[in-house]
Amino acid sequence: MSDDKVIEDGRGRGGAGHVVDEPMAEALARRYLAYALSTITSRALPDVRDGLKPVHRRVLYAMRTINLVPDGPFRKCAAVTGEVMAKYHPHGDQSIYDALVRLAQDFNTRAPLIDGQGNFGNIDGDSPAAFRYTESRLTPAAMLLLEGLDEDAVDYRDTYDGNNREPVVLAAGFPNLLINGASGIAVGMACSIPPHNPLECIDAAIYLVDNPKATIDDLMAIVPGPDFPTGGTIVESRESLREAYVTGRGGARVRARWRKEDMGRGMWRIIVTEIPYQVQKSKLMERLAELIETKKAPLLEDAMDESAEDVRVVLTPKSRTIDPDVMMASLFRQCELETRFPINMNVLDRGVPRVMGLKEVLRSYLDHRRDVVVRRNRFRLEKIERRLEILDGFLKAYLNIDEVIRIIRYENDPKAVMIRKFKLSELQVEAILNMRLRALRKLEEIEIKGEHNALSAEREGITALLQSANRQWTEVKRQLKAAREVFGEKPALGSRRSLFGEAVEVDDSAAMEALIVKEPVTVVLSAMGWIRALKGHGQKLDAVRFKEGDEFLFALECQTTDKVVLMASGGRAFTLGADKLPGGRGHGEPIRLQLELPEVETIVEMFVPETGIKRLLASAQGYGFIVPDAELVSSTRKGKIIMSTGAKDALAVCAQANGDHVAVIGDNRKLLFFKVGELPEMARGKGVRLQSYKDGGLLDAATFSKAEGFSWSDAAGRQMQHADWKDWVGKRAQSGRMAPKGFNRNGRFAG
Repeated sequence: MSDDKVIEDGRGRGGAGHVVDEPMAEALARRYLAYALSTITSRALPDVRDGLKPVHRRVLYAMRTINLVPDGPFRKCAAVTGEVMAKYHPHGDQSIYDALVRLAQDFNTRAPLIDGQGNFGNIDGDSPAAFRYTESRLTPAAMLLLEGLDEDAVDYRDTYDGNNREPVVLAAGFPNLLINGASGIAVGMACSIPPHNPLECIDAAIYLVDNPKATIDDLMAIVPGPDFPTGGTIVESRESLREAYVTGRGGARVRARWRKEDMGRGMWRIIVTEIPYQVQKSKLMERLAELIETKKAPLLEDAMDESAEDVRVVLTPKSRTIDPDVMMASLFRQCELETRFPINMNVLDRGVPRVMGLKEVLRSYLDHRRDVVVRRNRFRLEKIERRLEILDGFLKAYLNIDEVIRIIRYENDPKAVMIRKFKLSELQVEAILNMRLRALRKLEEIEIKGEHNALSAEREGITALLQSANRQWTEVKRQLKAAREVFGEKPALGSRRSLFGEAVEVDDSAAMEALIVKEPVTVVLSAMGWIRALKGHGQKLDAVRFKEGDEFLFALECQTTDKVVLMASGGRAFTLGADKLPGGRGHGEPIRLQLELPEVETIVEMFVPETGIKRLLASAQGYGFIVPDAELVSSTRKGKIIMSTGAKDALAVCAQANGDHVAVIGDNRKLLFFKVGELPEMARGKGVRLQSYKDGGLLDAATFSKAEGFSWSDAAGRQMQHADWKDWVGKRAQSGRMAPKGFNRNGRFAG
């Protein structure tokens, strides 16, 4: 690295070909750090005091300098953009106009700071018109942020070219950071602050002035959560929101607001009236259409956008028997009808990025407002002192008016003479010399005395305020209450838009079943893996035909609403909906079209899972365990691994576990009985040893009840029973004894 050098061109220090002997890593690190700091402090993160980024602050300040006040005329946004770009913001016109537009969009900004005229975009996601076609002016809320800038309320700095001055921060007559929120991505950090209700934030600030030791719970009693411009229902728990307001990090789940509209004769539809914040309605409709087309929203028949000025999205269900809550719950999971707004209150505090909680943000804002109050009053006090000094000079002049006139008329240096004779300051003499003749009338003297008395009284009040912290905080409260009146004038601006609710979790499987016509079917599976569903029960399976070289394997009577579980020799459990199986015509379809079943594996068992039922799984090498039916249901084509068989083993038995004893038999025809309690109940795994073998492995396994005794079925289907079955009872993993005489020749419990 010591050989790396940075070479600068002739415009750098040292002239053409100048070589800086500096490690490349250090050079890049220094330059990148400068870029990162610039991005963090000058572009991406808002200031905690006024809640604005530099571009927004410059737009508002430029509009104020060209007098675009709320009661004044509109002006082309092109003129505003040009003013900002020429004097204050060293970036392109598009970024400036985008910032201006966002401050005017009532669906993006909780309390718009710019009053726009023309096409400023909409909630559908349509772009605004070009800046030559739109006009703008400031709103009353923006004037609250800009008040006092001519009264030394904040510090100023040189603009990027040094030709003008701009405020470092605005006076901020209300807590704009919380009310309008902010978002941005810097280098290595980001910011995401949701909007809040204006009246709630102002009330919380006033409460914190009166109660400096207020807890987060006290503040949340006033500010319960965000208040998004587009409304919606916040379904985040209070505990989660509290954690976000304490730490400055978290999130808020927002759902669309909807209602059920009855259409008569049992028919209904859903009307969505509000959608989550920053969701484009056009993209939401595209997503709903995609879900319908791909059949990923089986409960939804159609989605239409009937919006005019207000949002109105109509959702039609597949069937009137569907529960509206169930349908909406499924849509909340699949599309932008529910979103999660991240909370990351990372802001600039006196130029340093910090993550703040709710109380810290309000505290920093109030400290700023107190500074503004003090600075404005000091500025006013200086003005009053200057004016009182002039008025004192005027009063001395009126008392000696004839001599003043004589001095002005006859003396060569009247200024010096008056200073010496009447003990006046240069400021007073200049004011007297600049006085018009008509101001010498008696009435003017009376007015000056009245103004002097009024200013003297005001000076006493300001002096008392500057000497008392309590008076300063009282003034901060008074100004906040005045700002509250501005937001309270328009109910739509001050009233809460986002309400709070609970995310009710519903089981939509019942609704899915409601869409399926319940009919009896007989599922037939062949040895080569072809599956079909014959209508009805009691089928003559002998008459069922198969492909050449194929044969019958399993048959299962069930309903179209049932789930069918297929256990594969590799230890996986697959699930198919009986309603989705091919019909009984022809030979059906290979199950491998619907399942990712390896060619080398076969199906060991096929059944309908039942609540409360358990099954005995056993492998060819003699390992096994008990598993509940509920654990065997899967939702993917890959199925679910239940038994870990390994390369040299395979699932051999999957039998319903109904009794209190297990019966196992090996290839050596040795039989063993032991208690079911000796087997573990597991969701997945290899299990434990069932029976020991010198040669071969497990042939069959089953369960039976001690009260009924051990029995088996022969080749003719007859139930056979051995009276002395207790002779084969032992412990798990023993080798057992030879099967009794008369036992099935194939060695299985079912002939």
